[in-house]
Formats: sequence, C-alpha cells, structure tokens
Amino acid sequence: MSHLLAPIAEWIREVVEGLGYAGIAFLIVLENLVPPIPSELVLPFAGYLIDRGVYSPVGVFTAATTGSLVGALILYGLGAWFGEDRVRAFVRRFGRWLFLREADVDRAEQWFIRHGAKAVLFGRLVPVVRSLVSLPAGVARMPLLPFVLFTAVGSGAWNAILIGFGWYLGTRWETVLEYISLLEYATIALIALFVLRFVWRRVQARRVSRSRTA
Repeated sequence: MSHLLAPIAEWIREVVEGLGYAGIAFLIVLENLVPPIPSELVLPFAGYLIDRGVYSPVGVFTAATTGSLVGALILYGLGAWFGEDRVRAFVRRFGRWLFLREADVDRAEQWFIRHGAKAVLFGRLVPVVRSLVSLPAGVARMPLLPFVLFTAVGSGAWNAILIGFGWYLGTRWETVLEYISLLEYATIALIALFVLRFVWRRVQARRVSRSRTA
C-alpha cells in the first residue's frame, strides 16, 4: 500500500472497528462524495472482520448498500439543483473553450433518456464512474424510483464483490486494492481517450467550417 493511503487505511480501520455498521455506512457515503476514501479499502476490511466473526455478512452488506444509496442520492440532488438550465448557460458562456456546443447538451440529454437506466446500473460497477453517474442522472431528472432501484442493484453487486474478496482473503484483504487499482487506471485511460477523441473531432469540425466560409 502506498504511503499516501496508509493514513487513510488506518483511519478507516478505526472507524469500522469503532462505529461498526454505522461506520461502514458513513464511510461509503463519504466514498461517493470524497474520492480519496476508497470503498476498495473499506469493504475488504469489513469482509475480513466477517471472517473473524466480528460482523455478519448481512449487516455489512446492508450498511454498505445503504451508504451507497445515500451518497448517490446526495449527488443526484446536487445534479437536480444545478439543473439543465445552468448547464446550458455554462455551455453558452464557456463552451467554446471546452469545444462544447448546446447541441452537445441536447445529444447528451437524449442519450441519457434512452440509456439512463443502464448507465446508472452498470456505471455503479465501474471504478471512477460509479460516483459521477449520479450527477447527470440528477441533471436529467431521471425518475427517482428507477434511479434508486438501479443504484441499489449496481451498488449491491459492487459491494458484494469487495466484501466477498475481503472475506475470502482474510489477513491479505489489502491486496484487493492493488487489483482494483489496475481496473481504475484502465477506466481513467479509456475516459481520457474518449475526451481526446471528442476534442479532436471538434477541432476537425471547426477547421472544415472555416474552410467552407473562407
């Protein structure tokens, strides 16, 4: 484990051991809102404590998934508060610097209308994306009941995987972070490629537009 994560890991141990299920739920809420609090440390450690007989599997899973839902709903609320009108106003004012147009907002909105449920469900299983997906769901005002349902299913699956790994690995629970980190790096690289592709297409479109008007 890196020296940067060591203090966080120690604090996580203290919270989970000191506050029990409430501590697990609290940390998972924070994990949704504050990226340096990784569920990849919280839940495998909780799984290890299941192996030691300190906590029950049902209690840990319920606390973790409740925390996931609360954190997701906070971000959903922030997205709904920020709203589509503010997004459009931002794009109209600053979009040219980010290679964004209001038409891109229209396309994103239509995409989320068609695929929002799948994005929320599968996005909760993808590192980095799993927290951020709640924001566009709020901006798009995705119906709350499907949002809660798909968030619970996706988060529950992710939580069960991490808890299960910690339970299985026992004293080696910290090694989960190493493997999950590889998946996170791959996800970040893929997102970066999509962003670069988007910017490149926008630059090309501007060049074509200028050549036609010249």
